[in-house]
Amino acid sequence: MRRADRLFQIIQILRRRKLTTAQRLAEELEVSERTIYRDIQDLMCSGVPIEGEAGVGYVLRQGFDLPPLMFTREELEALVLGTRIVSSWADAALARAAEDVLMKVDAVLPPRLKSRLADLPLYVPDYHVSGEMKAALTPLRGAIALRSKVFLMYVRADDQASERVILPLGLFYWGATWTLAAWCELRNDFRNFRLDRIRQLSVLKQSFTDEPGRTMADFFQRMACEEGG
Repeated sequence: MRRADRLFQIIQILRRRKLTTAQRLAEELEVSERTIYRDIQDLMCSGVPIEGEAGVGYVLRQGFDLPPLMFTREELEALVLGTRIVSSWADAALARAAEDVLMKVDAVLPPRLKSRLADLPLYVPDYHVSGEMKAALTPLRGAIALRSKVFLMYVRADDQASERVILPLGLFYWGATWTLAAWCELRNDFRNFRLDRIRQLSVLKQSFTDEPGRTMADFFQRMACEEGG
């Protein structure tokens, strides 16, 4: 959990309860009591009216609330549409994260905007998204973040199957499918792989580092050159 999210959660917990100890906050947020003491002190220094002390507990002064978030109609529509796209087209972990974002926003919206958030008629059907494609997103996102090589069993459009070891660089959402940009060790070049054509994948223990000519920036430069003729 990011520190900003943790500070927000501390305030939300204190709003729900009369008196809360640092130990209970630490257990709920899965951090040390020392971290909670430091967070409480920072919140108090920033003007949040928290009363109490270590060993006794903390309480949020009655009447305090976070400033309401103000959005225009278009901003709310963009937020809802974006989270619904992620919920429908991404893997389960990102879908949960998108729903959490909306819950956090809803928690601090003024009443007149809460109903607008729930009733926006923007829908993103997911009946055409294969489970295989969604399932591939989770390990690939992890491999990109950890800079881990990936083994693929891949089937091209002409049904030609091949096995590859790749350096995953980035994922692209095209509306009808996801593709993976990677450096392919078999072809010794950049390749794009459609996630719905991946029949098997495994994240390898081998890691990789950026090398000149094989980075995401190099991939974009190659695409720009090809589009420019």
